[in-house]
Amino acid sequence: MPAPITAYEKTSFTGPLEGDHELTRPVYARGDKGAPPVIVIQELPGIMPETFRLCDKLVEAGFRVYLPHLFGPLGKVSFIGNTLRVFCMRKEFSLFAANKSSPIVNWLRALAGDIKSQTGAKGVGSIGMCLTGNFAISLMADEAVLAGVTAQPSMPIGGHGALHMSAADVATVHDKLDEVGPMLGYRFAEDNICRAEKFEALDKAFNDGGPNGEKKTRIKLTTLPGPGHSVLTGHFVDEAGHPTRAALDEVIGYFREKLA
Repeated sequence: MPAPITAYEKTSFTGPLEGDHELTRPVYARGDKGAPPVIVIQELPGIMPETFRLCDKLVEAGFRVYLPHLFGPLGKVSFIGNTLRVFCMRKEFSLFAANKSSPIVNWLRALAGDIKSQTGAKGVGSIGMCLTGNFAISLMADEAVLAGVTAQPSMPIGGHGALHMSAADVATVHDKLDEVGPMLGYRFAEDNICRAEKFEALDKAFNDGGPNGEKKTRIKLTTLPGPGHSVLTGHFVDEAGHPTRAALDEVIGYFREKLA
């Protein structure tokens, strides 16, 4: 069984959205206080047992996990309920917007900066999944963030070949990845929510020519075989040799390289 929410230290963080709007949300942290920090951004079904299992794996690997609670109940799946909640959270999420990031990304950037400042860490890592998958890419634009993982990025809704980030963010992240090295991305081959068109759009936007015109990998995009959606949580299989286990092992090794 994964560690319960009571095993986490609870604080709250207030940060900017857009304009004069601010947001205050609980943030749960677990792991050694001197360990490299990783923000795990919840997906649409919620902060579910599988989310806590992912956090356990990261803590066991030597990281301090920060889990912001953005919406929905804790510890269980609430897909329909959370879908309705997020549709009502227009100040935080722009579900259908292409070429624009959701305002909640500004809050997450401020959270990353605060974590880096409070801990004195070299930098912060992040994992975004499904609804929040694109957020991990946008966060790479922030100077506090040195490593990012996008798993089954699924926004904007209905825009399978579109990016949920502004042109300015794309340009900034593009240059940042030249500086710090490639980030990681994952999806299942038969995922009808995060389709192949999404990875094609990311590949076109980020993995274009290097200084001499050659193709350069800025986001290492990995497509796992078969059906499924949630690579690191709901459809994760903790067995040696399984593609999802290999993906998690790669994520852990990547974070160690970039954040240690």
